[in-house]
Amino acid sequence: MKQVKIHDKIFEPYLFETEIQEQVKKIAIEINKDYEGRKPLFIAILNGSFMFASDLFKNLTIDAEICFIKLASYKGMSSSGRVLTAIGLDMDLFGKEIIIVEDIVDTGKTLNEFLPKLLHQQPASLKIAALLHKPDALVFPINVDYLGFSIPNKFVVGYGLDYDGLGRNLKEIYKLV
Repeated sequence: MKQVKIHDKIFEPYLFETEIQEQVKKIAIEINKDYEGRKPLFIAILNGSFMFASDLFKNLTIDAEICFIKLASYKGMSSSGRVLTAIGLDMDLFGKEIIIVEDIVDTGKTLNEFLPKLLHQQPASLKIAALLHKPDALVFPINVDYLGFSIPNKFVVGYGLDYDGLGRNLKEIYKLV
């Protein structure tokens, strides 16, 4: 893996494809064990989580459903400070076991604003699966139940994460130089 240029920034290799896939499998094994005999609903948050959600779902052996919602709070390399909902959730969550699938939890603002809307629908349970978590950036108290990697507060791209729309297609994760 070599450095990549996206727009005006240079990124260097950070997490390799094999490491990512290994962690995704570990998360799937944990979820398979925790939800054996049950049928959770996965709510994947677009756009960033699409690769993680896809790979996670391929590794599940339990019965499960998946749907997608689009929430956004980023513009460029920093949070816009407000959460925008572009594609809504169109199903009843009452009594369902929900697992939110996120690419990254950094400040926690997006989930902090979204979770009360979900809880209002009275699901049986609500857990969070995230590929990445930046504990040093956390502003809102968000507990990640299934975690791939805890990372420093660095800007990262690849494997679904972007910089102004580009870089999502990279199989690895790169950090800003």
